[in-house]
Amino acid sequence: MTQCLYRTYYNTLYPILFMVAFVILSCGQTSQNESGKLRVVTSIGMLADAVKVITEDSVEVTGLMGPGVDPHLYKATSGDVSLLDKADLIIYNGLNLEAKMAVIFKKMSASKNTLAAAERIDSSLLRFPEYFQGHPDPHVWFDVSKWKTVVAATGIALMELDSANQKVYQKNLSGYLHVLDELHKWVKAQMATIPEDKRVLVTAHDAFGYFGEAYDIEVRALQGISTVTEAGLYDVTHMIDMLVEKEIKAVFVESSVPRKAIEAVVEGCRQRGLDIEIGGELFSDAMGDEGTPEGTYIGMVRHNVNTIVKALSEK
Repeated sequence: MTQCLYRTYYNTLYPILFMVAFVILSCGQTSQNESGKLRVVTSIGMLADAVKVITEDSVEVTGLMGPGVDPHLYKATSGDVSLLDKADLIIYNGLNLEAKMAVIFKKMSASKNTLAAAERIDSSLLRFPEYFQGHPDPHVWFDVSKWKTVVAATGIALMELDSANQKVYQKNLSGYLHVLDELHKWVKAQMATIPEDKRVLVTAHDAFGYFGEAYDIEVRALQGISTVTEAGLYDVTHMIDMLVEKEIKAVFVESSVPRKAIEAVVEGCRQRGLDIEIGGELFSDAMGDEGTPEGTYIGMVRHNVNTIVKALSEK
């Protein structure tokens, strides 16, 4: 039933929002804890944020990976396992983002309602970098249009499980998808203001590939998609050569990745006579602190775009 519902949703993205209530009520059952609220546990903060927007205060949502946490390296604690065991719904990105938790999620899926939300995106729309040995790039949230599919999958999973609140979830999901449409347009317009010869985004690891494809900017990274391995001398030297040749004026650090390698690139460029700066900190695999604008998905995206545009547009 779930697979059928997902396929129908993605073929008719908006009309299904007005039909899903009937489908859920006729096909699904509600599962709630003793407090009357669902317990939802997510991996990354971006997913927790989507749950909060869709459900308002109707569920208890816990994001395991907070600000500054690298999901590629994250290992579950005993407390995490307990939270997952008590959850009514587990939502994670998938596509091997949470690599060290894959076994736990697989085990939980045998007895728990579990959603690998990013795996609902059509595989033909995913990036498959050659150096990643046939695996897809999991950082889909950097293309807002792709993140909409993840949000939609999250909303449907919640509505399937909690029919008592499905009308609220349906309304909030519809509104949020519209907001994401507008955000996607805004990002495109902002990135277009950067001079074409300066549209080179240099970061610590290859998290911004979807961003580059969606918003017309060349992306260069010292490390691959995963942060398990560190950048070597060859990687740093090659990056310095490119920056000096193109006369790029700014590179960026990431909130969840150590700054050491990027700082080495900056120093190397300066020794070669290029006046280059760290253009600011970008949020890549984790959002900002809770209670700040960057602690939401929309705020994180806006912060990143404003930081990139400001740094690369300056003369």
